[in-house]
Amino acid sequence: MRLAIVIILLLFAVLGAAFGAVNADSVTYDFLVGSVELPKGAALLAALLLGWMLGGVLAWAGLTSRHRRRMRDLARSRAEAAGAPEARA
Repeated sequence: MRLAIVIILLLFAVLGAAFGAVNADSVTYDFLVGSVELPKGAALLAALLLGWMLGGVLAWAGLTSRHRRRMRDLARSRAEAAGAPEARA
């Protein structure tokens, strides 16, 4: 299994290097405070990494809110089972 993962990672590295070599032209991005000139491959890699990180943060936030809701429901049912007044979260 590890060998398959290593082979897949090497394949992606080779394909990424080839893609970066083919897209070596520069692209200029103008912002309000300045501009940045990057190769197309680096710009695409930056966009992919930014999307990956944003997706991870959104997935984490959704999971965290689901866990908080579940904890609140469990605390409420535990308080009801003990005969105590309804717990407020």
